[in-house]
Amino acid sequence: MALLFAASTLLAQPAPGFSAFVHAQGPNLVDAQGRPLLLKGINLGNWFEPEGYMFHFDGGPQSPSEIERLTKELLGPAQADAFWHQWRATYITQSDVDLIARSGFNSVRVPIHWKFFTSDDAEGFRLIDRLLTWAARDHIYVILDMHCAPGGQTGANIDDSYGYPWLYSSPEAQAETAAIWRRIAAHYANNPTVLGYDLLNEPIPHYPRDQQFNQDLEPVYKKIAAAIRSVDPNHVLILGGAQWDTNFSVFGPPFDSNTMYELHKYWMKTTDVSTIQPYIDFRSKYHVPLWCGETGENTDAWDSAFRQTLEANNIGWAFWPYKKMEATSSVVTFNRPVHWDEIVAFAKLPTGTGNAEQRLAARPPQQNIDAAFADLLQQVQFSHAKLNPGYVQALGFTPVSPSGIPH
Repeated sequence: MALLFAASTLLAQPAPGFSAFVHAQGPNLVDAQGRPLLLKGINLGNWFEPEGYMFHFDGGPQSPSEIERLTKELLGPAQADAFWHQWRATYITQSDVDLIARSGFNSVRVPIHWKFFTSDDAEGFRLIDRLLTWAARDHIYVILDMHCAPGGQTGANIDDSYGYPWLYSSPEAQAETAAIWRRIAAHYANNPTVLGYDLLNEPIPHYPRDQQFNQDLEPVYKKIAAAIRSVDPNHVLILGGAQWDTNFSVFGPPFDSNTMYELHKYWMKTTDVSTIQPYIDFRSKYHVPLWCGETGENTDAWDSAFRQTLEANNIGWAFWPYKKMEATSSVVTFNRPVHWDEIVAFAKLPTGTGNAEQRLAARPPQQNIDAAFADLLQQVQFSHAKLNPGYVQALGFTPVSPSGIPH
């Protein structure tokens, strides 16, 4: 597919009607009335892009495709497809969004997979449209995050790629990424509940050999941005740095007037401003807003301290994640399904058809497999959610139970 959009099509100034949307204004993000907006959000991880650790598959499948392959082996292709369709329909519901709003969050970041947006009537649009209806009612902003881009922007499990970040050297992958973002932007161009587009999640790992692609990141961003701006002059473009959204040295001056720059930070000193000083310096240099699109996965004390550091420096945030199995580092959690230990043990076995005999011998009874995945679909329903009050308090909110009664 040829790339149809040139960087020269980018708008230098906001388009008419721009003020009806959240937008960048100097170092701040401002709402439609021009009031400064500090994002306090949560990531809806594991919805479109399942991750192995969320299922306790340590030492087993990690990427969406690897996990889906496991389910096809255990359930059969047709039943596995039905399982994942029901998973996506069930994992995030109106009740989840209501709880997020009641808790005090003003935004959600939605990690998406490109494969759900390959046509105008694709499943991804139906799910996001539904989410936006709930979010608009609850006055929650939605940020769409390309977690899994064609070709892969990381070459690791989180982008569901082939183990190598082909996006930077494949014109075809870049064209497809730009085309999918153009389709998404055309669909949501006039929807003010959508705050913006997070163009690529955590591009380019810190692995030494991958850093050769640092020079290619901003040119890829410009191609994607041009595609978006050809149909949508309204929404914020969100650019994450290289090396898992930590390295801003890859950026030159902003190439779009409505841009926010994104950092991710995990497992470092929480109250030492030096950990975020390079990003603050970048903001001062270019007069652009900052956002921490992912952080957390830590103790409540760590989360609280880092949140306060971000807020003291006018940096909005979206902690990771909203929901996890048997966990305290999330807004809600749910129980491990029946027979899940058998599934986990099987998932850790060496994969590949060369190990078919060993896997067949260790395979759990089919009735246990079926019961485990059926129960998983039950456990992820909102009616089974259990609040983690310490996590919610760490993010500065008063915990409320799933039913809406203060905890």
